[in-house]
Amino acid sequence: MEAYPKLTIEIMGLVADKWSLLTVYILGEGTLRFSELRRRAVPISQKMLTQTLRVLERHGLVVRRVLPTAPPQVEYSLSPLGRSFLSAASVICAWTRDNLAEVDAARQRFDQERSAA
Repeated sequence: MEAYPKLTIEIMGLVADKWSLLTVYILGEGTLRFSELRRRAVPISQKMLTQTLRVLERHGLVVRRVLPTAPPQVEYSLSPLGRSFLSAASVICAWTRDNLAEVDAARQRFDQERSAA
């Protein structure tokens, strides 16, 4: 079997990252300034959101735009590539929302069985 190229593994990590999924999902609603994005992305920390946005921008999924204001303001939006990624992210986010109770029940059963043993 052929080994996966390093970039493939890196992109898979991006796709599987909870903060990347959440950030792309929120930006799917439209362009946002950092402060508004952070409010909507609770409980992500400011540092983690900054790192996530940089990674998404580096991979071409997010566009960062500095507005010519005093003080400068920054907006973030999805690129065309980010919009195509949003389709996949939306499916994962919807699955999570739809199956939250069932996953939580399975975790509780598992934890109870482990603690009883």
